[in-house]
Amino acid sequence: MTAKNEKAKAKVEQAKGKAKETAARAVGNESKAAEGRAEKAKGDLRQAKEKTKDAFRK
Repeated sequence: MTAKNEKAKAKVEQAKGKAKETAARAVGNESKAAEGRAEKAKGDLRQAKEKTKDAFRK
């Protein structure tokens, strides 16, 4: 995959995770909220990896 695809995938994961966490908290489902936090964290890590790659490319 290209860097742009990876960055886009990271943003999607972050957004989905945040939405899942918010919705789960609204209905009091802590296990789904935890899933949302984990998904958001996965997106955060993917984004950090891509930023690190970019730093070495410059």
